[in-house]
Amino acid sequence: MRWLTTVPASSSVGTSAVGSAPASQLALNMQLRDDATLASFLVAPEHEALLAALRAQAEGTGEPAVYLFGAEGSGKSHLLQATCHLAPANSSYLPLAELRTLPAADLLSGLEAQGLVCIDDLDHVAGDPVWEEALFHLYNRARDSGCRLLFGAGASPRQLPLTLPDLRSRLGWGPVFQLSSPDDADKQAILRFRARCRGFEMSVDVARFLVGRAPRGLDALIILLDQLDARSLADQRALTVPFVKQVLGL
Repeated sequence: MRWLTTVPASSSVGTSAVGSAPASQLALNMQLRDDATLASFLVAPEHEALLAALRAQAEGTGEPAVYLFGAEGSGKSHLLQATCHLAPANSSYLPLAELRTLPAADLLSGLEAQGLVCIDDLDHVAGDPVWEEALFHLYNRARDSGCRLLFGAGASPRQLPLTLPDLRSRLGWGPVFQLSSPDDADKQAILRFRARCRGFEMSVDVARFLVGRAPRGLDALIILLDQLDARSLADQRALTVPFVKQVLGL
């Protein structure tokens, strides 16, 4: 298998047979989310330094390595993919939650030739000595070659249950940013912001209703927003609380 590169959202990364093929011939049939951009990320004042660091990494002028951590729904995966969208064609995004069953050394082989590599879900391979060693060697190769690394995890480098001390120290060499989990008011603001990104207005009442009655996770709320947007367009109906109740069967 190979990594996910920054291809247009309508395109797929090609696949090849998995087996004895060298890593350069291995591929993943995956794509970046087309809505995971910096333009669709609701920016708060505390995000400014982080976003500046991510833009610099995408431009090839930033820190050798940047580390983001936060709970599910904090936006770290969105930002890793958004940085890949900004970067030149030689960038890659690896969601380790989905890739952890693959051979680590093969998957990471040659990545240092990329300009930017975004490695998400580090906590899903923490404690696995094979993965930790492969990441350690990738970090060293990337530093030597000038490849920039962007890491995402659910905990800080100090809090990850790593067994390789040298990997832990390297993960903390660059800037480490924490993303806070959104509360209900934040979720309402994010839903209304994402609705505006799609070209329509969501009322405060609808946003409050969705956060209070629909799935609580932010990712699930965004998926629900997509479904409601498509349904309102198909039915030529405004997005009101009664319409949302009808769609949700409430």
